[in-house]
Amino acid sequence: MMKEMFALSFGFAVLIAATNIATAQTNCADHALVVERLGSTYGETRRSIGLAANNAVLEVFASLETGTWTVTVTMPGGPTCLVASGHAFEQVTDETPAVGDGI
Repeated sequence: MMKEMFALSFGFAVLIAATNIATAQTNCADHALVVERLGSTYGETRRSIGLAANNAVLEVFASLETGTWTVTVTMPGGPTCLVASGHAFEQVTDETPAVGDGI
């Protein structure tokens, strides 16, 4: 169930990214600069990465100490854009339910 929820959340993030990339150009910069700023300003490091539609790279950065998190999208050959951010990040590891457990 949690895998499906994560996949759904990931899909929503990609949808948000796709609709906001054109309007979020002021929140974009070179990937190395974005990673450095997230680390130095918020103590965030990359927690997950995935390939989204149109070969966009979606990354989730977070800090276990401060609880802040940021989602970024990098289009092929383009800058890295901030898509979403927030607080209360929590890293969880859920066991995958066995097939036939009512899911």
